Amino acid sequence: MFYAIDILGTIAFAISGVLVALSKRMDPFGILIIATVTAVGGGTLRDVLIGETPVSWMLNLNYIYVILVSTVLTIIFKTKIDYLRKSLFLFDTIGIGLYTVVGVEKGITAGLNPIICIALGTMSACFGGVIRDILCNEIPVIFRKEIYATACILGGLTYFLVRKLPIDNNVVFIIAGLVVITVRLLAVRFKVTLPSLYK
Repeated sequence: MFYAIDILGTIAFAISGVLVALSKRMDPFGILIIATVTAVGGGTLRDVLIGETPVSWMLNLNYIYVILVSTVLTIIFKTKIDYLRKSLFLFDTIGIGLYTVVGVEKGITAGLNPIICIALGTMSACFGGVIRDILCNEIPVIFRKEIYATACILGGLTYFLVRKLPIDNNVVFIIAGLVVITVRLLAVRFKVTLPSLYK
């Protein structure tokens, strides 16, 4: 289940990277680079921070194959995507939900404090998108008023709360991931943002 969630997160982020690169009219090589850094950027930072090197995608080429296939299929079917921005938002939201729980679980496996585990999950979820946006000359979503990293933090807290209940760990993964996705979707739907310090 853990591996499946990691792969699904990789697919979701790779697609979101391709969509951004397409909107910037990049060439195929540029598209592949953006897809790759979006998909594995957060996970790479996470693994380096906990001393798990070589990082996961270097040891398991399935991640590279998944990114390549996701990139090619997204390019092929790009004409089927009517609302590029909505599609990008959806895949990015799914990605942060899945990668949050992967990061939290990796922190638990490393024996870290729950607060650090939540921070690790948030970094896993957000930093691929940060690298993508910087390379594409955009202000990263995490630095705007939008509910983004906050959704990841709430998902991480949910993970630890639900984990105390007598339920299967796979169900804990699903619930925590859905909390992240739901909070992000609702925040955008109802235009809920963090307060600004500027008037």
